Amino acid sequence: MTLEAASEGVRLDLQVVDYLMLFIYFATVLAIGLIARRSVKTSMDFFLSGRSMPAWITGLAFVSANLGATEILGMAANGAEIGMSTMHYYLIGAVPAMVFLGLVMMPFYYSSKVRSVPEFMLRRFGRPAHLVNSLAFAVSNVLIAGINLYAMAIVIEAMLGWSQWMAIIVSAVFVLAYITLGGLSSAIYNEVLQFFVIIAGLVPLTIVGLHRVGGWDGLTTAIANTEGVSSLHMNAWQGTGIGDVTNPIGANWLAIVLGLGFVLSFGYWTTNFTEVQRAFSAKNMSAARRTPLIGAFPKIFIPLIVVVPGMIAAATLGNQFADGTLTYNDAIPKLIQMYLPSGVLGVAVTGLMASFMAGMAANVSSFNTVFTYDIWQEYIKPKMSDAYYLATGRWITVIGVVIGVFTAFLAAQFGNIMTYMQTLFSFFNAPLFAVFILGLLWKRMTPAAGLWGYIAGIVAPTIVWIAYLNNPSLFETATAETLYGAIISFVTVIVVAVLVSLVTKPKTDDELTGLVYGVGAIDVTSDAVVGDSAWYRSPALLGTVALALCVVFYLMII
Repeated sequence: MTLEAASEGVRLDLQVVDYLMLFIYFATVLAIGLIARRSVKTSMDFFLSGRSMPAWITGLAFVSANLGATEILGMAANGAEIGMSTMHYYLIGAVPAMVFLGLVMMPFYYSSKVRSVPEFMLRRFGRPAHLVNSLAFAVSNVLIAGINLYAMAIVIEAMLGWSQWMAIIVSAVFVLAYITLGGLSSAIYNEVLQFFVIIAGLVPLTIVGLHRVGGWDGLTTAIANTEGVSSLHMNAWQGTGIGDVTNPIGANWLAIVLGLGFVLSFGYWTTNFTEVQRAFSAKNMSAARRTPLIGAFPKIFIPLIVVVPGMIAAATLGNQFADGTLTYNDAIPKLIQMYLPSGVLGVAVTGLMASFMAGMAANVSSFNTVFTYDIWQEYIKPKMSDAYYLATGRWITVIGVVIGVFTAFLAAQFGNIMTYMQTLFSFFNAPLFAVFILGLLWKRMTPAAGLWGYIAGIVAPTIVWIAYLNNPSLFETATAETLYGAIISFVTVIVVAVLVSLVTKPKTDDELTGLVYGVGAIDVTSDAVVGDSAWYRSPALLGTVALALCVVFYLMII
């Protein structure tokens, strides 16, 4: 599952109307930043939108923040390369964790009034664990920002003829401008705009593509008759038996369910502040809980406009992928070139640009919050004025974008940046989720256990990764290594945390009130507003319906 340099064979012939659409989009993005600036009076306004956002806004922003370059291009590339197996990343690799966040974890987060996920770590486990988590998040986030920038650059270079440097600098400047101006509010409102632009760009591509191959039945037939396309392309679970692994992911069903569906998925969606920050900006507890639940519904159907075009590309261009004329990363750009006329072409290109900027903006806005609050304010310059932290946040935004530009060229050194990103998740998100879930459920877990469990959970998958680099025969694929590495990380955290907890002193119940399940009561209706009690706003109902739709969708593709 690679995301590699795009081919020059996807160069687009944009007309004036197409460039006009791009210009209108970029102008709108900057206008939103300027308008959002008017509402930024305090650091809380800048970093968390003053906790004033309605649920539908934060819900769409929640899913849009994940629709970056690696999501759109990478998952389409996976759709072309491995087909239905890509659905795992959505149906067990996203939706269940989003529901869990809304129903189980968000009440703890929001009621504690923490400003970031690392700050929750501070409340539950103390300063040493908090510092390690804050630094790990800051490092991983600028690395992932670089991945988004590089993924964007290689495609813009191929599609529009811009140099990679130019593509990176132009996009970075626009993201920097609107986030520095309006903070998280600017990022969130732009993410909502970007969501609809992405949909408008990719839905026509999917419809036209399916029509050209003769619908779903025609796609199935074409896939079966295309040289170089695996016979497992149209089945998500075939070849995943324990002891009989022949699927393109290279892992059995247990590793897929536990590694992807549990550890990596829950680690990403419930503890990754890049995502969770959108829920933190919601106006009250009900809106915060509904944020990931609302986001779960479009997430279920996004594969139809991301993965399916990749599969259409495999059916129509499979021979060119097999002989190296095209890379899998060319799937969506090539279909855009083949199927969309001028005008619609401009919408599609604008949609891709929107996805690139959404991912970068999400990384930058969460980085500036954590660095300012959890590192600068907590350890370097405490007890300064609010105006000082607001100004610091803007400067940190500039620094974060500049570092992201340089890490983009670090990402260029990896042949498979999709696996590179998933490796980062196994290093940082997997152990953090293990620490959080044990800490939420077991009040006996101590601050020392949180610290050493987290460190051990980072070290363990790192050792597995190094071992794999030295001996690739250890795992079928690099993707399989990340799944097993995540499982090993999770188990390591649990074992180390339990052992350390048995020999160190826990916090008192008073210190754990509202931070551990069963210690103190969390009133999820304490800040309810008119309309929150409506049946269609029930978090339990929304979560149940989302999971039911997910199951139905899964049954349709087995």
